[in-house]
Amino acid sequence: MPLAPDVKGERPQLNPKLVAPAATELLPSVEDLPAPDSLALPTRPEQVTIRELRPLTLGQVENLAELNNPNLKAIASQVDQAQSNLRAQISQWYPNLNLNANTLPGYNYVERRNRLSQGGSTRLSTDRWSAGVAITAQWALINPQRTPSIAAARDQFERAKFQYVISLRDLRLQAAQAYFDLQQADDQVRIGKESVRASLVSLRDSRARFQAGVATKLEVLEAETQLARDQQLLTNALASQSVARRALASLLDLPQSVTPTAQDPSRVLGVWQPSLQESIVAAYAFREELDQVLLDISIANSQANAALGQVQPLLNIFAGFDAGWFDGDQPGTSITSVESGSNYDASVGLNLRWNLFDGGAAAAQARQNRQLAQENTFRFAQRRDSLRLEVEDSFYELEKNNRNITTTAREVISSRESLRLARLRFQAGVTTQREVVDNQRDLTNAEVRYSNAITDYNKRLAELRRRTGLDQIASCPAQNLPAVKPAGASDDVPVEPARLLPACDAANPGPV
Repeated sequence: MPLAPDVKGERPQLNPKLVAPAATELLPSVEDLPAPDSLALPTRPEQVTIRELRPLTLGQVENLAELNNPNLKAIASQVDQAQSNLRAQISQWYPNLNLNANTLPGYNYVERRNRLSQGGSTRLSTDRWSAGVAITAQWALINPQRTPSIAAARDQFERAKFQYVISLRDLRLQAAQAYFDLQQADDQVRIGKESVRASLVSLRDSRARFQAGVATKLEVLEAETQLARDQQLLTNALASQSVARRALASLLDLPQSVTPTAQDPSRVLGVWQPSLQESIVAAYAFREELDQVLLDISIANSQANAALGQVQPLLNIFAGFDAGWFDGDQPGTSITSVESGSNYDASVGLNLRWNLFDGGAAAAQARQNRQLAQENTFRFAQRRDSLRLEVEDSFYELEKNNRNITTTAREVISSRESLRLARLRFQAGVTTQREVVDNQRDLTNAEVRYSNAITDYNKRLAELRRRTGLDQIASCPAQNLPAVKPAGASDDVPVEPARLLPACDAANPGPV
């Protein structure tokens, strides 16, 4: 097998043509949902009150995530920081030009009086304006640390760009999975409502039969028990739906008063076309994580060379020019002595700095970075194996969920028919309420498993797209499970909102 540096290069670079860029503006349908200011902090309850439920499609969710997500913005800022650091390191190739003006201008006045031994006194003074400026230029002819420092900064910049692409693709996956979770929560709410309606119908029938004297109190209690179970299922589903909505809102960084809902119903997105082997090879060529490890090896080697440069000679060429002007008394002269003039000084030459002995610190730092490069070669092997495991895990889970969709679909269809027949038998008086309750519970569980299978399948499909870079998915039309509606459909039975009791009173709920 070929080595990675031969395939990707020792210092791989990001190819923008192979990366789907992030969105640069919001879609017209969601342009009124920009992210709030990053430092905004609500202080009043009305500022976090939900005033709008906004239905969103999967495409709109991905668009909002790419524009609004604060973590992606932070990663983009890190790319800019790495670019600025690279520019700072490249500046080592340019000369340094310094301007120093100690007095621009300066005024100096000094007066001194001397008393003579013969009597009398003398007065000496200085009254002068002066100005001085110095310009120096220096450039490193030989700098052993310059080239490896720039190479390390360039690799760090490329690594930051790879990290941004990785974060962007991970964000798209997170947005899709959060949307699928919301679709699943919506399905759970739908299933819970249908179960409650069915339980209300069963309870109504059992009470009517009990009042007619053809059923026992036990059948009424069984119907009430099943209704309580279904109401609990609906309560949990509503809570999960609220959590899923707010989780998606947090990922999209939506305004505080907006909660997203799923506009698209839950359905199978398509069929994965590539084989497992094709998916693994595509992942090796697609994943930027492997390129990052190669860059880590290159960065460590460059830092080792820079460490050795600390004990190598540094040769600079310099040039300087000093100028000064003065006007006033010469120091130490009488008050009537006035002078003015200027001076100039120019210099050019070389200077050498060589750290002959540092106790072995530079060699130790270089050895440490070489060892870090060796460590990263092992990290490459570890990451390569983990990439394959991720693809295989998603592929096998996709196959499992594909089979689960088939089996749970059959289970839902047969459970619906069994419930219909059980109700007919119960209405004919040839069976008990227990059979109806059991079949109704089986149907609810089957629908929950069917919904979970579709959600898990779509998640694994999104994972394969993320982990391989392939988009070879054969779409399939939306399908609904066939069902035979029993006589006296339960759709007209309203699901009344249940009163929320304190936990201490939950043991005495009262009549249904």
